[in-house]
This record gives sequence, C-alpha cells and structure tokens, in this order.
Amino acid sequence: MADHSRMPYELILLEVEPPVGVITLNRPAVLNALSPAVIAEVTAALGELERDDSVRAVVLTGGPKVFAAGADIGDMAERGPVEQLARDQTGRWAGITAFTKPLIAAVNGYALGGGCEMALMCDLVIAGDSARFGQPEINLGIIAGAGGTQRWPRTAGKYVAMEVNLGGQPVAAQRAYQLGVVNKVVPAEMTIEAAKRVARQLATKPAVALRLAKEAVNLALELPLQQGLLAERKNFYFLFATEDQKEGMHAFLEKRRAQFQGR
Repeated sequence: MADHSRMPYELILLEVEPPVGVITLNRPAVLNALSPAVIAEVTAALGELERDDSVRAVVLTGGPKVFAAGADIGDMAERGPVEQLARDQTGRWAGITAFTKPLIAAVNGYALGGGCEMALMCDLVIAGDSARFGQPEINLGIIAGAGGTQRWPRTAGKYVAMEVNLGGQPVAAQRAYQLGVVNKVVPAEMTIEAAKRVARQLATKPAVALRLAKEAVNLALELPLQQGLLAERKNFYFLFATEDQKEGMHAFLEKRRAQFQGR
C-alpha cells in the first residue's frame, strides 16, 4: 500500500515520484560523511520505500558533486574497541543490503571508505565521469569495516581488492567500469537522471520476479554452486504461483506487451 505520510529527515532528502524513489545524502559541508545518524536515516527511508507499493525501484545518491567521502572520522577518532563493538557502527548498515527492491547508486565525485562500501551494497552503480571509488582507511591506521575487504574481491577479484585496500588509492570511474565495479559511466551532469532512467525501466518489470532474481544473484556470492542452483530453482518454481508469470507468458504468446501488477 502506498503511504504518502513521510518521516521527517535532517541528513538526507527523500523524494518519491512513483514508481521511483530517490534518497539523497545531504551533508554537503562534510562531503556527506556517513555518521551513524546518516545511516539510521538511510535505513529508515529504505524501510519506508520497502513498504510503499507505489515504489518499484530506488536511486541512492549524494547529489551532483560528491557521493560520500567516507565515514565521519570525527565521530570515531577517540572511541575504543568495546565502545565500537557495543554500538556496532557498521553492523547497522545491514538495512541497506536487506532492501528487497532494486537499489541503484548514482555516484558523482568521491565514493571513498564507507561511501564506496555503500555504493557496493547497491544492485547497480551508475557513475559520473567524475566518480572516484576507493578504500583509504589504511591511511588512517584501520581497514574497511562495512564490506570493503569482502565486496571488492567478490566484484573485481583478489588482486584489485588488495591494491585498493592495501594501497588506499582511488579508482577512477572508467577503470571501475572496466573492472566491473560500475555498470555505466556517463557525464557527471547526467548521472542522477541516468540512474532514474534505469530505475524506471526496472520498475516496469514484475516486482516479485525482480525480488527473487536479486535474492538469487546475491546468494551466488555466498553459497556453493549446487546450493545456489537449488535456491535458484526454488525461486523459479515459486514464480509460477504469481499472476505476473501468467500475464508475462500469455503476453509473449499473444505477441503483446505484458501488463505486470506486482503480484
């Protein structure tokens, strides 16, 4: 059910133009530094959009100049390990990967540290030609803590992951595209609109099938092949219980455009 009463946010902007939602990080003075409060608002907004049936896909962006230049170092500098464990700073990001609808990152400028990890949590990444991706945590005496050591090797391979995490130097947009880290590179002024266009295209697809396809691909990164194939088959068979499967196949046979209802 669509819910048009939105929560108030201080650190992000939330816009909904059905069937697409857009979340914009909104701390330009600190290059969208990702404090725990920012992550809490992002996950809350995703929760809203998860429950809103009028939203079929979501764009996550930092705006035209920067995606996010990392975690809020001022928030962490004097903390101790027990305090970090107790507040589980990066564990609170789980709401991003738990989002079941297509999530598209629109990245301009720096996506560093936590900003890069946030982009890698998304399903698709559209990069402006100004985008820079990297894990510079090594230069602060720490390592990536929200997936940078895990998602880079799964996406670009061990040796690129070692280069990024040990060297700390950013990767330019075009090289990120060549490495398979981003789906498309566009002029920076077109990044957000390009991501919205992809979101609108995905929003025309059958919602339950989108959800289960996303789930199956993500499981491929975690499961042995035979278990992954079993999960895929179960999702495949389950979709024959949906109205959209009947509509899609009948439309194909009748040579017409399918009208999916998301059920």
